[in-house]
Amino acid sequence: MTLFNTARILRQEPVAGEIPPAKSLLRDTVQVAWPSIIESFLVALVGFIDTIMVSVLGSYAIAAVGLTQQPKFIGIAVFMAMSTAISALVARRRGEKNRESAVQILRMCILVTVILTAIISVVCVAFADPIIRFAGSAEDTHEAAVEYFQVIMGGIVFTTVMMIINAAQRGAGNTKIAMRTNIVSNLVNIVFNYLLIGGNFGFPELGTRGAAIATVIGSVVGCGMSIASMFSKQSFVFIRGVRGWIASRFDIRSLLNVGTSAFVEQIFMRIGFLLFAITVANLGTTQYAAHQIGMNMMSLSFSFGDGLSVASVALVGRSLGQERRDLAKLYAAMCQRLGLLCAFVMSMVFLFFGRNLFALFSNEPEILDIGVMIMRILCFVIYMQISQVVFFGCLRGAGDTKYTALASLISVTFIRPGLSWLLCYPLGLGLFGVWMGLVGDQFMRFLLGYIRMKQGKWLKIKI
Repeated sequence: MTLFNTARILRQEPVAGEIPPAKSLLRDTVQVAWPSIIESFLVALVGFIDTIMVSVLGSYAIAAVGLTQQPKFIGIAVFMAMSTAISALVARRRGEKNRESAVQILRMCILVTVILTAIISVVCVAFADPIIRFAGSAEDTHEAAVEYFQVIMGGIVFTTVMMIINAAQRGAGNTKIAMRTNIVSNLVNIVFNYLLIGGNFGFPELGTRGAAIATVIGSVVGCGMSIASMFSKQSFVFIRGVRGWIASRFDIRSLLNVGTSAFVEQIFMRIGFLLFAITVANLGTTQYAAHQIGMNMMSLSFSFGDGLSVASVALVGRSLGQERRDLAKLYAAMCQRLGLLCAFVMSMVFLFFGRNLFALFSNEPEILDIGVMIMRILCFVIYMQISQVVFFGCLRGAGDTKYTALASLISVTFIRPGLSWLLCYPLGLGLFGVWMGLVGDQFMRFLLGYIRMKQGKWLKIKI
C-alpha cells in the first residue's frame, strides 16, 4: 500500500456509492488544488518579475521577449499535448489502481520527448531569424528577439522533460512535487536574471540573452528535481518498480486518442495566439510592450484557473476511473466555485491597483494610460477566463479532448484573431479593439465549455 501513499486525498478514497459531505469535497479539492495554484501563480509571478527585470533595458526588450513566446509555444505544442494526455491517463490509471500501466506510459513519453525535442530544438535555432520576423518583429526588436529565442529553444529539452514528468505526477495527485520543482526552478531563474541581465557581482552584462540563459539554468535545476521524484518509492509513478520502456498497445491507443486531439487543440490555440500577437505587433513597439505587460497581468489571473484545472484533471480522472460519475460532477462543481472566488479577489486587485501594477514595468505616460484600459477589461474578463479554464480541465480529465480541440478551433483560431483584427484596423479601435477580440474569445470558450458540461457526455468517455 505504500506505493499509493502519495497524498492524503488519494489515501482517503470514498467508499463505493457513498456521497461525501460538502466539507470533505472541499477539503479534497483544496488538498490537490493548492500546490497547483501556488505553482501556477509563482510561474506567472516569475514571468511578471522577469518582464520587470528586462524592462530596465527599455520597452524594446519587453517587446522582444514577448515576440518569442508564441513561436516557442508552437515549438513545444506536441509536448504540451502529451502532458495533457499523460496527466489524464495517469489519473484514470490511479483510479483503476493500475500502476504498471501508468509507469510504462510515462517511460515511453520521456523517451519520445527527448527524441522529438532534439529535432525541434535544432530546427528552431537554425531558422530563428525567419521565425521571429514572421512573428512581427520590428527593426528595434528583431536582433534581441532572435538571440533570446535561440538560447531558449537551444535548452528547451530540460523544460519539455520536466513538463512530462510533472504532468504524470499531477495526474497521480502528487501536485506538491510539481510545485516544488517549479518554485526552485523559478527562484534560480530570478537569481541569474539579476546576475546576467545587468552584469552584477562580476557576471557579464548580457541583456536579453542573459534573461534567456537564466531561464535555461532554472529549467536544468527543475528538470533534475523532476527526474529525482520518479525514483522515490513513495511515488505512484516510481520508475524503477516497472520494467519496459514501451507501453501496451491499449495504452498507446489511449495515449494517441487523447494526445492527438490535445495536440490539434494546442496547434489551433498557438496559431490563433500567434495571429493575435502579430496583429498587436503591427501597432508598434510601445503598443506591443503595453500589450505584453497586460498579458503578464492576465497570466496572473489565469494561474488560479490553471491550478484548479490541474486539480480537476486529477479528481475527475480518478473518479471516472473508479466508475464514480457522481463524484466527478461534484468535484467539477467544487473546482468551479473555488475558481469564481479567485476571480473575485483578482478582479478587485486589478480594479484598485491596476495602474500601480503597470507602473512597476514602465513610467511612460502612454503605456500607463493603455494599462488602465487593459486592467478595466481584465476586471470583467477574468470571470469568464477562470470558469472556462476549469470547464476545459474537467473535460480533459475525462478524456473529452476532441471537443476541447473543436472549441479551440472555433474560438482561439478564428474568433480571437479575426475579431481583434476587425476591431483594431477596419473599425479603427486600435489596441482596445484587440482586447475586445480577446473578450469575444473568452466568452465563446466559456459558453462552449458550459454547454458541454451541462450535456454530460464527458462522463461516459472511456480512455
